[in-house]
Amino acid sequence: MDLTLNSAVLGVELSGIRRFTFQVRDTPGACALTIGEPDLNTPDAVKEAAKAALDANDTHYPPGNGYPYMLEAISEFEARAHGLHYSPEEIILTIGATESLFLALSTVLNPGDEVIIPTPAFSLYESITQLCRGVPVALPTERNRFQIDPEQLRRAITPRTKAVILTSPNNPTGCIYTKETLDAVHDILKDRPIFVLCDDVYRTLVYTDGYHSFSEYQDMRDRIIVIQSFSKPYAMTGWRLGYCLADAPIRDRMQIFHQYSVVSAPSFVQPACAAALKSDTSGVVETFRRRRDAVYRRLVDMGLEVQRPEGAFYMFINIQKYGMDSLSFCQKMLVEGLVGLIPGVYFGTEGYMRLSYCYSDADLKEGLDRVERFIGTLR
Repeated sequence: MDLTLNSAVLGVELSGIRRFTFQVRDTPGACALTIGEPDLNTPDAVKEAAKAALDANDTHYPPGNGYPYMLEAISEFEARAHGLHYSPEEIILTIGATESLFLALSTVLNPGDEVIIPTPAFSLYESITQLCRGVPVALPTERNRFQIDPEQLRRAITPRTKAVILTSPNNPTGCIYTKETLDAVHDILKDRPIFVLCDDVYRTLVYTDGYHSFSEYQDMRDRIIVIQSFSKPYAMTGWRLGYCLADAPIRDRMQIFHQYSVVSAPSFVQPACAAALKSDTSGVVETFRRRRDAVYRRLVDMGLEVQRPEGAFYMFINIQKYGMDSLSFCQKMLVEGLVGLIPGVYFGTEGYMRLSYCYSDADLKEGLDRVERFIGTLR
């Protein structure tokens, strides 16, 4: 009997972010500033919609890609909020943004195809690419203030390049790609047979004017896949819901993977998603804007080097002056300072650590106090 495992999983380990987070949780008395999960609760109107659906016995198989009213709600929301015009037939309601990423890469990649990933980046991109038998290609951005250098992008493209993943606002930096950066990327890719995956899950959490997503370049509509999530703006991480937008021929192929992997998103949560799209997120944005400003000032006052984020809820802090690799630094800070931040190496960039400021004001103050005391011992 042959018990050989799928070779695609052999080079993929459990996420380092996840392992380190468990280490922080298992350290008695430690204060965690690690996970990108809002401390806010799901809005009452969203929960009530799910309760009403259960009371109405909406517990049977829904259509595979989502109820028609749900897909219509997403279509109308994206047109109204972001100026993106995708019909309900070009949308799939997925189990979080993670499934959307799997669907997109499973659909477009053949074995050996390359995926360019600007780093620092969420480690999920590399892992999913490998599981889809693709080859991740890192495109470092830290020397360019986390913007993509056009010449570096040109050099990274090979005959095997099949896709580029763009995340703006970015995890872990909070950086937003400028219009100049996006125009340059568009000029390079517009005439090439390369897909662009726009992971826009943080686009609602933007603290500056003039935001643009690569998804706006609709002359490349046949090669753009937009990925979204309900988790961040609506505090629905545990609901595990997202969606993807893609030109009809691509969506038609993606739905095959969706059908055979999860069948559909649960029926009774779909009214909750529709309610979420009608909710006002301005209060959430202002909460995180205020926290961003307070945390940024505090880190600068400590003498730490950090670029002020324009979106999401992360700070990517430069620790190169301390002469330690990021894992050693964060482990030392956890043991001696009892505070946990994620090492930058887990995002593909050494010499940094990520702080999440989607914790309560009290937790942020305590965590920052501990960071300050710890770095004080290193001087």
